[in-house]
Amino acid sequence: MTLPAWLPVLLAIPTLLLGEWMTRRVGALGRFNIPAPVVGGLAVSALILLLGLSGTGDVRFVTKTDAAWWTWLVTTETEWATRPAKNVTLPLMVGFFTCIGLNATWDVLRRGSGQVLLFLLIGTALAVAQNGIGVALAHALGVDPLLGLICGSMTMTGGHGTAIGFAPILEKEGLASAAVLGAAAATVGLVAGGLIGGPVGVRLIRRFALRSGASPRAHLPMGESGEGGILHDLRAMRSFGAGAIGHVLLVLVCIKAGAWVSHFIELSGLKFPPHIGAMVLGVVLRNVFDLGGRAWIRSETVDVIASLCLAFFLTVAMMSLNLGELTNAAVPMLVILSVQVVVMALFATWVTFRVMGRDYDAAVMAAGHCGFGLGATPNAVANMKSLVDRFGPAPRAFLIIPLVGAVLIDFANSLNITLFLNLVR
Repeated sequence: MTLPAWLPVLLAIPTLLLGEWMTRRVGALGRFNIPAPVVGGLAVSALILLLGLSGTGDVRFVTKTDAAWWTWLVTTETEWATRPAKNVTLPLMVGFFTCIGLNATWDVLRRGSGQVLLFLLIGTALAVAQNGIGVALAHALGVDPLLGLICGSMTMTGGHGTAIGFAPILEKEGLASAAVLGAAAATVGLVAGGLIGGPVGVRLIRRFALRSGASPRAHLPMGESGEGGILHDLRAMRSFGAGAIGHVLLVLVCIKAGAWVSHFIELSGLKFPPHIGAMVLGVVLRNVFDLGGRAWIRSETVDVIASLCLAFFLTVAMMSLNLGELTNAAVPMLVILSVQVVVMALFATWVTFRVMGRDYDAAVMAAGHCGFGLGATPNAVANMKSLVDRFGPAPRAFLIIPLVGAVLIDFANSLNITLFLNLVR
């Protein structure tokens, strides 16, 4: 049975509430700050997997739509006229990163710019290590080293998009079903990245008694959760009144205009993720307004809009995962991926945290690195959000992780993968 792409969107709020209820009721989930969208979404996808394994029925969600009213927002008019099929979550993802841009004030950019390059070097070092580990273990297990690359930075740091992009090259090199293997490996990374980030961050925060230095209000006691969740965000939007409508309209304008910005960037021959244009436009508009003395954009309102976009995006993405791909993965592949997950947790703890400053923001960045280092920047941000909701703001982390994870690391990782492809062939 194939279900329409809109069903996960309609079920997003009940699924989020399920995830929040589970994180409150299951001690380990709440203690380790596993994001509620991950918990609820995985519960639904696991139920679908069980239905398939039991023989009750093979259920799958369609993940893309060509509905003109939905795709117009994230495409240029020339592309939209061709009725392209886009992932149903794309506007939500672009909206989230637009909010990241709108909250990137000059003061935050000035403070964090030096560490962007430092974190890029750390992320690149991890990507190189992931490929080295993948290829070495593939040789040790007696399988094609190209499988090691698939289980390396191609899917761990790169995610589904990079895996799909390199699949034709791997298949031409003789690795059959590279696209399917890549999807399975990236799915493992996506799940693992959402599961280990919270525990890594909480352990660092508690071990070193770290506190946020960015909050103007009193800190919450360690281990005590503040009010949060989807219903809290919706009530907050209502409390903002007419100002919330203006901010939502600004986000929508940035998303649409950002599609054109991304289009013109791609005309130069460069390939960027679809949300980059909108995020860059958000940065420009925020700072033009602020420096021009018209600082009407309220960060707290933008934060709530970002929280809603991220919650819906990640919930729908997790619900739509085909966990059956994991059960079909070969044993050598699972061995390599298991080692990669352990290495990621150790790297974030012993390298990312220490190099980035050993402070509260560094701990939050370590949790975020677990997310995008295993395949998805939205997972990284969800990991970080689960920590800041509990322990306080980390503005430097929220600037550096999305910028490096969504943009800069892709360039370095592509060169890294190309180098290893030439080495193993």
